Amino acid sequence: MSAPSGETTVEVVLVKAGRTKIRYPARVLADDGVRLTVRAPWAGEGVRDFGFVRFEPGDVFTEHYWRDRWYAVKEVRTGDGTLKGWYCDVTRPALADGAEVRVEDLDLDLWVSADGAEVLRLDEDEFAASGLAAADPEAARHAVRALDELEALGRDGLLALSAVPAPNGD
Repeated sequence: MSAPSGETTVEVVLVKAGRTKIRYPARVLADDGVRLTVRAPWAGEGVRDFGFVRFEPGDVFTEHYWRDRWYAVKEVRTGDGTLKGWYCDVTRPALADGAEVRVEDLDLDLWVSADGAEVLRLDEDEFAASGLAAADPEAARHAVRALDELEALGRDGLLALSAVPAPNGD
């Protein structure tokens, strides 16, 4: 779909356990057929305080989705462009058709702080309780490998994955 200014937008749909968790519009920054990069304001309601980071109105997410990788990387900045860090979701490869980007959340997440000092594996208990290992062992193996890969990337610095310029107040 196109926004009034002529820029391309898509609807990002995050699915978890077969149900839509959240959906929101995002502006397409790049799509090379494998990696799709979009930018969107914080789509959650109010403030979400994780303890190690707060997502809040005004924050801007530059989100990288791959059609061939089992994760998505979301660069998080304040409205004035200050980098907070990277929130990484372990997902099945993204399905994108030009109007919609659909990703299935597999419970595992990783947070990397802006300075790279914190690399936190998240929600491993939720993943274990999800039953994915029994229901779809191959997907579970991909998910665990993806989290390990993200952790290694996080420890090496995720900047290579985030080669898109910071927002200029938009």
